[in-house]
Amino acid sequence: MVAGEASNQGSEKIEVQLRKGVLEYCVLALLQGGPKYGVELLKDLQDTVLATSQGTVYPLLSRLRRDELVVTTWEESSTGPPRRYYELTDAGRAALVSFTGIWPAFRDTVDHLLTPPTGQRRNLGRAQP
Repeated sequence: MVAGEASNQGSEKIEVQLRKGVLEYCVLALLQGGPKYGVELLKDLQDTVLATSQGTVYPLLSRLRRDELVVTTWEESSTGPPRRYYELTDAGRAALVSFTGIWPAFRDTVDHLLTPPTGQRRNLGRAQP
């Protein structure tokens, strides 16, 4: 394996793990403005680092429904079959509020750990000379 390929695969793995950790709450955040159907959510995520597939979003939406963080309704569509719309429940709003309260300190802690102290260079992943 070429070194650049290994690095790229490592980056992809990291991105997947980070996405798994926050995707649920990002979907809840997207529902703050009102009900949306699955394809709308996918489009909202499409141009971000959180871009994902139907194979990820729909099982996540099913779990959110089972966990009573969202409720669903079916609505007729003028352009095709009926659509299932997802809407936040009070429990979903509460989960999002909890995440929103925790996220800044979590993000700041990770940023702090990744930033080398002033005047020092951090040598991540390299052997010391």
